This record gives sequence, C-alpha cells and structure tokens, in this order.
Amino acid sequence: MAFHGGASSSSFAPRWDYDVFLSFRGEDTLGGFTSYLYRALCKSGIWPFIDLELPRGEEISDEVIKAIERSMVLIIVFSENYAESKWCLDELAKIVECRENDQKVLLYPIFYNIDPSEVRNQKGNFGLALAKHEENFKNNMDKVQRWRESLSKAASTSGWHYKKGSSAKHQSEFIQQIVQYMTSSFVSRGMKSFVVQYPVGINSRVEAIKSLLDIELNEVRMVGIHGLAGVGKTTLAKAIYNIFAYSFDEISFLENVREKSRTKDGIIELQESLLFNVTRGRFVKVDNVLQGTKLIEDKLCHKRVFLVLDDVDNSGQVENLLGKCDWFASGSRVIISTRDRRVLTTLGDNPLIYEVKGLDQCESHELFSLHAFGRQKGRQKSNEEYSKLAEQIVCYANGLPLALVIMGSNLYGRTLREWECAIRRYKEIPDREIQKILKISFESLGKTEQEIFLDIACFLNGLDMDYVVNILEACNLYSSSSIQRLVDNCLITVDERGKLSMHGLVQQMGREIVRQESPGVPRKRSRICTLEDSFKVLTTTKGSNRIRGILLISPKPKTVTFHPKAFKIMENLKFLIVRNVHIDEGLNYLPKGLRLLDWPDFSFSLPSTFNPQHLVALNMPCSLIRLEKVLNQGFQLGRLKYMNFDYCKSITKLPKLCTPSLKRLSLSGCKNLVEVHPSIGSHDKLESWFLVDCEKLQTLPDCLMMKSLQYFSLRGCSRLEKFPDIQPGMESLRILSLSKSGIRELPSSIEYLTGLEILQLNFCENLRDLPYSIYKLQRLYILRASNCSKLKIDKGPPCNSVGSLSKCGFLRKLHATAGDSRTSTIYKESDCEELLVIGSTIIK
Repeated sequence: MAFHGGASSSSFAPRWDYDVFLSFRGEDTLGGFTSYLYRALCKSGIWPFIDLELPRGEEISDEVIKAIERSMVLIIVFSENYAESKWCLDELAKIVECRENDQKVLLYPIFYNIDPSEVRNQKGNFGLALAKHEENFKNNMDKVQRWRESLSKAASTSGWHYKKGSSAKHQSEFIQQIVQYMTSSFVSRGMKSFVVQYPVGINSRVEAIKSLLDIELNEVRMVGIHGLAGVGKTTLAKAIYNIFAYSFDEISFLENVREKSRTKDGIIELQESLLFNVTRGRFVKVDNVLQGTKLIEDKLCHKRVFLVLDDVDNSGQVENLLGKCDWFASGSRVIISTRDRRVLTTLGDNPLIYEVKGLDQCESHELFSLHAFGRQKGRQKSNEEYSKLAEQIVCYANGLPLALVIMGSNLYGRTLREWECAIRRYKEIPDREIQKILKISFESLGKTEQEIFLDIACFLNGLDMDYVVNILEACNLYSSSSIQRLVDNCLITVDERGKLSMHGLVQQMGREIVRQESPGVPRKRSRICTLEDSFKVLTTTKGSNRIRGILLISPKPKTVTFHPKAFKIMENLKFLIVRNVHIDEGLNYLPKGLRLLDWPDFSFSLPSTFNPQHLVALNMPCSLIRLEKVLNQGFQLGRLKYMNFDYCKSITKLPKLCTPSLKRLSLSGCKNLVEVHPSIGSHDKLESWFLVDCEKLQTLPDCLMMKSLQYFSLRGCSRLEKFPDIQPGMESLRILSLSKSGIRELPSSIEYLTGLEILQLNFCENLRDLPYSIYKLQRLYILRASNCSKLKIDKGPPCNSVGSLSKCGFLRKLHATAGDSRTSTIYKESDCEELLVIGSTIIK
C-alpha cells in the first residue's frame, strides 16, 4: 500500500528526467520504425525523449546533451545512413561517454536493416561515411577518431538486430519484444519507482529510515519497515529505493512477496525476477526453490547490493530468496517491509526496525483535502460546511493514509449532500477497498487468534491487557502469545501502561467480519455489537446458542423491557456489556457461562438462580446490588478476579468473599459501607483494593496479611480511625493512600511494608503520631503529610525534629538503593507542617 505522506518529494524522487533517450537517423526510420517504437514505449508507460523539432546546427544542442545526461536508458537505432549524420555521431559519442562515466546508465543498440559488424568495424555504408568525414575534418581528426571508437563500443554492446526483408508483422513483433524487455527492466529492477501523487508527511519518515540504513558504514545492514496495512510501508520503501539504488553494484525491488509466494511456481518466479534484475536483464532459468536460493547467493555474495523485499508475511519467504542472510558483501543493504513483526527476527537478535506511524492531524487533513478538492483547492480553505465534514472524515480515518486517499478520491467533485450520505455510510458499513486491505492481516491469523481478535474488536478494546488476557483465558483461548501475535501484526497496540487499543478502522473491520456471518439475521452471528441488533435479540426470543457476546450501549439513557426468556436461549453467552440502558423489571435468568458481566446502573438484584462460578469480571458500579446475595450463595467463585461496585449505595457490609483468585476490588464511593469482613485482611491474591470516599466506613480487619497487595487506598474514609496492624510478608505494597481519612495513628508494624514507595497522609487532621519504625522503610521516597495539624514525629534517637529526618538511616539508604534517577528531597512548609519526603535533600 502506498504511503501518502513531508511536504516535498524532491528528496526521494528519481534523478532522471526521461526513461529512454532515442538516437536515430530521421531520414531512415522517423516515418516508420522509430515512430512506432516511440508510440509503443509511451503506451507502455515509459517516457522517451525523441528529437523531432529541435533546430539542427553544426553541433548538437545543449537541450539534447541535457536529455542524454538525464535519461536512464540510451537507445541507438543504427540504420543504413546513420553514420552520414554528424549530428547522429555527436549524439552517439555523448551517449557512450555517459555510459562510461556511469555504469548505472544502460545502453542498448538496435541494428535496423544493418549488420552489427558493419557498425562495429565501420564497413559498408558506415566505412564510406567515416572516410568522407575524414576528408571533411582533416584539421580535426580527433573528432572522427572519437566517432569511430564510439561506433565500435556501442556496436559491441548487447542489443537487438532486425534483419533485412522482415515483414511488417515481424517488425511489430520485434518492437513489442523491445518494449516488453524495457518494461520488465523498469518494473523488475525498480528503476522507475513512482512513489505517490501527493507526498504528505513522508520526508521525516524517510530521514528516520536513512539514519537506520547509514549508507556510509561499510557493513551489512538489514532494516525492517513495520506497520499496519495501509500506513505506507511500500511507499516508504520505494522512496528510499529511489534515493540509494544507484549507489550499489546491483539492485532489486521485489513487490508483493506475500502474494507471489503462495505457490512454488510463484516463489520460483520471484527468484527469477531477482536474478533477472541483478544480471542486468539476462534471464536465468530456475528449476526449483533450493536451486534458486543458491543461485542468488552465488551471483550476489561478492557484490555490494541494495535489495527490497516488499510485503513479506513470514520468514520462510525471506529464506527462499536470501537463504540465511549471512552471505552479503560489506556495504550491502536489505529492506524488508511487513505487517508481521515476527518476520523481522530474520534480521538478527536486535533488528533495526522502523515502526511506521499514522499521519498526524495536520498531515491527515492536508492529504485528504488534496484528494477531495484537488491540488489547488486542497491547499486553500474549503467552505465551512465542507470543512466540518472533512474534519469528521479525518477523525474517522485516524491517520491511516489508505483511508484518507480512498475516501478523499471517492468524494472528489461530490455535492455537500453526497458527502453527508457517504459519511453516514462509512460509519455504518466500512468501505470495501479499505476493508480488503486491512483484512489481509486478519486472514493470516490462526483460528484461535482470529477469535481473540474478534472478541477484542467487539467487546474488549481499550481495556487493560492483563484484564483482557484473564477473561480470554477463561474462555479457553490461550491468549498471551496470541495477543502478542496481534501486536506483531499491527492489529492491536499495547501502550506503556498496559492498555490495549485498536485502530478504529481495524475495529470496524473486525465487527464487519462478524456482521457478514449473517448480514440479515443477527441471531445467527457469533457476536452482537450494534444497538439495533442487541435490542432485537434481547427484547424478543430471537437469540440463539451461537451468540457469544452482546454489547448494548445506548447514546442516551433508555428504558426497555427484556423478554423473560431472552437469555435462556443464549447458553453460550460469554460477554454481556450494557451501558446507559435501564430495564423496567428484574431478570429471571442469566447464563451460567458468563465470563464478563459489565452492567453499570443495574436497578435490581441479580437473579437468585444465577450461578456466577465462571465469572472473571463483575463490573456493576452505581447499582442496587446486594453483595450478600451475590457472594453468599454457597458458590466458590474461583475464577472471579475483578470486582467493581463503586458508588453502590445499597452496600453496607463487605461480606466474606469466596473468591480465592480476586486481583482487584473496588468499592469507592459506597457511602453506606460500614464494615469489612475480617477474612478480607488475609486475601493473598488481591493486588488492588480501593475504598475511596467510603464516608461511613469504620471497621477494617484487625490485621492485614495480604502478600500480593500493591495498591491500597482509603482516601476520604473520614470515620475510619484505626488502621490495621501489619503482618510480616506484605512487601508487595507500593502505594498506600490515607489522605482525608480519620486515622489517628499508624501502627509500629508499618515497618513490615518494606516495599512501600509512596505514603499519602494529606489532610489527616486526626493523625497525631508517626511511629519511629517508619524510618525502616528503605524504599519510601514520597511521604506527603500536608495539613496534618496534630502530627508529631516520634522522638527516638537520632531524630528529634522533622528537619532532622534527612539524617536518619532510611533516607540515606534510599539514596544509595534508588540510584541517581530519583531526585531526593525533603520539603517542609512551616505554616501547614507539610512533610514531603522524596529522598535525602532538605529544601527550606
């Protein structure tokens, strides 16, 4: 896919003005052979220079000299009277000079009704013509000698011979043979690489790849270009190729490697194309794949080469062409473009990879406008109505050049109303051409990976990766390695915080794949994602066991009546996500196979028959749910790992949890929560526990022994006065927030929180003492205690004041263990007694 992306293409354009320069004797061939050849070349997309109207003088013109110097291929049509023309001979001498000065310039003679030996040895008409020139140039015999040498050199070069007496039909076939050869030479060798019509955003990306290639180094370098389908990998490869191709002994640009490698014949064709390119147009027959791989190595192992393998999707394709990639001569460069990052393991243990990102907002708008309005109008501000619609499309495309170009081209010259209709259609049913390109990556996945991709596209996009992995693994989809495969194929990304996300068009592609399972009958699909279809299956009995998940999200609050038997006929349901939808009566049944139940603002209790033993995630914030009924039904909820009951006013007590695998528990904003069952304090799998703004909370377990707990927040628990004792073994806790709580003192056992890094005590107005044992927290580097008006520091030696904390052991040890990356300070504000500890420097 071409990348349509910096502002000027000058840095990556080919250095030629013309593809071919034609030298000929007009009187012999202009009305026939040369004219036919010229038209045939033009028809094939090859741009030739032909001198038809330039004035003739004693010397060839500067324009002709420039045309010769700026042409990739130089063709001389030797005919019977060619040598009689001083002009032709001067052209010939210049052509031979250019070829000798630049071995990348190709020279091909055509002997039209003349024997090559007559030209080479200056016999026959050529001998007579040169003898006559010697008489006329007695005072400049060097010139004639130069002509003779040029004739001999040109005639000794491999070319084409059209024999006398050939029929008109044979002449057309002869011309077609030349054109086919020239076309193959241009396409296969990549000598003429059109990059893109509108180069927007490309220069900066090209510079980044040039830096990775570092052509000046005399070593072998292989660089991968990796990115989503349609983001511009091929175009970047072409742009780089145009810059560097003529600096190497041999060059080759192989396109569509993935597509052509489907069969053995296709692989052999690729090998023959590569050999054709690097042998300057000589066809080399390959009988089998192994032979082809060996031939390529033998031909290139002693040459400085520049190779591009475009659109590769497995390492075997690279191996078929380049073997083990361990034979290249010094100074060689190889570029491999791919959607699958795993392919680039071919490049070594630490491969050089350029990740192609989408266009930014300004680049996207410019590219779309150029295609939607044309070059001139695209650079001007379109009227306000069109501009607003253009912004919607740019947002929808989200930086993907493929989408911007296709949609811009489709909307070119259309009315405002047509634009509006098209935008609505794009959002409902994606463009086929865009989908076709994006779907290639999906089709390369295995069955399990495809199922995972569709689950993410329909239900799990934008969530934490660990959360997604746990849910999918509970569905018997072993997802850790599979998700990495999706990342490698650029179908999803995982950011530095572990959040999983998917490009909007890729997500739409996934949902369209599901819709196409049964376009007109939602009950026959595996997943239901649209508002209309979800209502259809939930308000009727039109569901089925085939349905794996339902996503029902209304843009506005909506009250509906679900059919009493709607869920009974969906026993295979794994995902149920309902947002902004209220039901007017409780549910009688929920499928026992649910893994994810995500239903905020649920107005009733869960059905008494609901057996949630397969649940992994239960998210029901702002609901009227009663935990006693959910958790005390005698079920062992062994798979439940995530519970979110934020802002549930009906919760007054956190009962005993039969949830041995629970990792995250959130009850923030539960204003009526008073008590937490003592057993929670010994939960050994819980990693995050949030009780923020539980204003009536008074009772926690007497002691805590939670070896996995990392984050614990009691911020805003204003009635909580006593913090539990800490048992040894709680070294995982990193962040403890007690800000705005009613805590009066911290237990001396806080010393067992050996992994604690951040302790927040801001606005703890009842806090009177910090135990001396706090100095034993070797990893603590932030302690915030502003607005703690009653706070005093336990005066145990050697510290007898707040300021002297910097002299205590734990701060000096922190500085030694944390390293230079953590700037360390103690900050004290006298008016509010703020203590902010971040290491071992006092700022007064």
